Amino acid sequence: MASQDWIDIFQEKVMELNEEDDWQIEFDDSIKPNGTEPGWQQYSTKTFAWFQCSKCKRKWPSSRVMVVFHMKLWKRQRKGVVKVRQLCQDCKRCTAVPMEKPTFSADNLEILLERLIEKIRLKCYHGRTDGVKKPFRMDPVRSPHEPTHCEACLLGVCTKNEPGQANTF
Repeated sequence: MASQDWIDIFQEKVMELNEEDDWQIEFDDSIKPNGTEPGWQQYSTKTFAWFQCSKCKRKWPSSRVMVVFHMKLWKRQRKGVVKVRQLCQDCKRCTAVPMEKPTFSADNLEILLERLIEKIRLKCYHGRTDGVKKPFRMDPVRSPHEPTHCEACLLGVCTKNEPGQANTF
């Protein structure tokens, strides 16, 4: 889904916070998983998405797509920012190709941003959640996870060896 879809859904979900702060979401491939700046909070999770090689056009599914969010609320300015980094994968058939960004279904993007809003509620407003998580929609994945083609594995933050649906920090 396009970045504008992320922004639109995020803004819709922010309204559910019932807070008067302005929040924005921005994409930042320079944020470091497990490396927040002072005053920032992190939420990361794994979900399901598709990838497509820009060279050979091969498509593949992955149930281990890591997404990292860094968030900060400036209470005096009544402003919050979320930075998002989608960790990439590369094609196992092609060489010298760039890491590809994931493509999320509309359903999974909606769930991903719902979960983000719950983390904002907890980490920035010290609120509570109902603890109920809608599961991500998963398609069948027929081939094993390949760490040499996974940016999250290369960064040491992949959840391939961890049980459960999501890993939250």
